[in-house]
Amino acid sequence: MKISFLIIAISILLTINSFVIIRGWQALSTVSTIRPYYLATMILFFIALLSSLIFGHLMPHNIAKVVSFFGFTYMIVFIYLLLSFLIVDIVRIANYFIHFLPVGMANFRLWTMLGTLAITSIALVIGNYKFNHPKIVTLNLTTNKPKQYRELKIVAISDLHLGISIDKGRLKNFVKLINDQHPDIVLMAGDVSDRSIIPIVRQNLNEELRLIKAPLGVYAINGNHEHYAETPNATAEYLKSAGIRVLRDEVSMINSRFYVIGRNDRSNLNRKNLSEIVKRLDKDLPKILMDHQPFHLEEAEKLDIDLQISGHTHNGQFFPGNLVVKKMYELGYGYLKKGNTNYYVSSGLGLWGPQYRIGSDSELVVINLKY
Repeated sequence: MKISFLIIAISILLTINSFVIIRGWQALSTVSTIRPYYLATMILFFIALLSSLIFGHLMPHNIAKVVSFFGFTYMIVFIYLLLSFLIVDIVRIANYFIHFLPVGMANFRLWTMLGTLAITSIALVIGNYKFNHPKIVTLNLTTNKPKQYRELKIVAISDLHLGISIDKGRLKNFVKLINDQHPDIVLMAGDVSDRSIIPIVRQNLNEELRLIKAPLGVYAINGNHEHYAETPNATAEYLKSAGIRVLRDEVSMINSRFYVIGRNDRSNLNRKNLSEIVKRLDKDLPKILMDHQPFHLEEAEKLDIDLQISGHTHNGQFFPGNLVVKKMYELGYGYLKKGNTNYYVSSGLGLWGPQYRIGSDSELVVINLKY
């Protein structure tokens, strides 16, 4: 299944990249001396992207990190060039019938391409800065359960994607950011690992993860990316070595005061129904649910869950992905309350692939829950 998925993904990338290279070659017709350099650059960066996707986890870390950075940066560039060339094609078709621009539109095509590259370069600089400077989102929430007159400080993070791009140095910064909030409990809402467990083990990332300070513990769930690892249990077993408990369709009662519920990711076709997981829980105690992918929000509402924390969407990560996310999910990002249930879908502290936030933010979520 993993191999077939990879073959399909590479085929799609190859098709898109070929279209972009051809359209770019045509756009450079008036400056033909640049064409060979353009072609060589596009092919070289595409090879870097494929190498990172296929062999990144097998490379020495420093090499993998450089190859990954340039390869995934190129992915954003060719996506924006693709959108630009499609718009140019639409204009060309319209011009065929209306004749509002010169035949062939050579200068229009060239300057549109150069303008796209210039705007993309600016967006990449800003986007990388936003990725490297996560924001802190603070929520003050209450439950409708019988009052215990207590307050719980939760630090919720999702989509760390530990591995090549999010390496030990970045994780060290993330751990400091978490500890600076002085949480009572830390909840990791899936996609802690990026794909392979190999780069995580090689860098001994459990050394940094053990430094997270939370008196009531650190809890995590599997996301879809945990299923891309060498075995479905690989990430969970590794996190256990760092003192992190991974809940897989399980419930943990904390100090006899509240429940933390962790669901298997929906990519696990054998995961339990939420109703089965919570059916024996004390109805008077607060219930906090982690479910990586924010589908079927009505389930938590019907089962009197007080707080659901999700991730997965990255809020699209880079424009126009954020617009797509809004259409795909009832709540693709941010806060929502349905009935007595509070929902928060995080854009993630880390990210997958390109190290840029264009139209989205990297974030850590602090939830002050009164119950």
